[in-house]
Amino acid sequence: MTNKTTARARAAMRELDDVPTQLAALETMSVGQLAEKWRELYGEPTRTRNKDYLKKRLAWRIQELAEGGLSQGALARIHQLGDQMPERWRMRRSQGHAASDAPAPTEALQVVQATEPRDPRVPPVGTVLRRVFDGKAHEVTVCAEGFEYAGQRYKSLSAIATEIAGTRWNGFLFFGLKKRGESAREESAA
Repeated sequence: MTNKTTARARAAMRELDDVPTQLAALETMSVGQLAEKWRELYGEPTRTRNKDYLKKRLAWRIQELAEGGLSQGALARIHQLGDQMPERWRMRRSQGHAASDAPAPTEALQVVQATEPRDPRVPPVGTVLRRVFDGKAHEVTVCAEGFEYAGQRYKSLSAIATEIAGTRWNGFLFFGLKKRGESAREESAA
């Protein structure tokens, strides 16, 4: 699928003006237009509505398609890092977004090890957190790196709580892992 997406994006690039003109056009686009451009160039919808982020990523993609992606040396280094790669890179590679000519480090995709010490408030891996909100039961599974909710991976419980509630929440409070005012008492005791 990645090859089809790349081929479609390259064909769209050839139909359009040169790279500087395309980059300048990004500056005048609305968020909706940027999202549509994202779908055109990446072959999938974007989840973000952050205009600056979209412009930066689209500018990178336009230049990547016109001039080529990462060098073979950079791709080799990414392969060499393996398990030390940031989680989002491993996730992109496992979803088929890696360059087709780069060897896929299968060990790095199957074994995910936490590189930072775990927060002591987070329950052990495999624990299922349950919360009823607005009459609907929600389950979150604690993973080695992050959490899984509704078939998607999240870095934090707060992101999941915000998704469920539709407003910003502290994830530990939302799932009952911490009581309100608990951190204030801990700081004053220290």
